[in-house]
Amino acid sequence: MPYASFASMPCALGRPAALLGERWTLLLLRQIFLGTRRFEDFQATMEISRSVLTDRLNVLLQEGVLKRVPYQEDGRTRHEYRLTEKGRDLYPVLMALRTWGEKWMAPEEEESFHLHHRDCGGGVRARVECTDCGAELTARDVQVTARQ
Repeated sequence: MPYASFASMPCALGRPAALLGERWTLLLLRQIFLGTRRFEDFQATMEISRSVLTDRLNVLLQEGVLKRVPYQEDGRTRHEYRLTEKGRDLYPVLMALRTWGEKWMAPEEEESFHLHHRDCGGGVRARVECTDCGAELTARDVQVTARQ
C-alpha cells in the first residue's frame, strides 16, 4: 500500500504510521529528544545524507511536529529545529518503542545510555493506563467498540 494511502486512512494508527514509519524519521526524533537541534549536528550524529535529512525535516515541519527557530552564528542567521507541542506529544510513543526494543531486541550490554527521572533517579518506561481508574492495562484488558 503506498504512503499516501496510509496518510488518508480513517485510522488513528494508520495516519501516524504514514508519518513515523520511515526509519530515519524515528531516529531523527530520537536525536531531537536527546537535544540535537542543528542540521550539521543531525548529520554528524546520525550519518544521514543531506538529501534524506532535508526531506525528513521538511516532512516533520509540514506536519507541525517541528518548527524552525532562527539563531545567529558567525554573523549569519541560521535555523535550528525545535519540537512543537505536537512533537513533544510523541515522547511516550518513542519511549514505548524503546521499552519494547530494550526487552526484545537489544541485549543489556549493548545499551548506549540509560534514562532516569530527573527528580528521583528512577528508571523511565512507557505505561498504558485507564483514563478513569488509572489501572495499568495490557491488550487483554481493553475492549474495542465502534464509535457512536
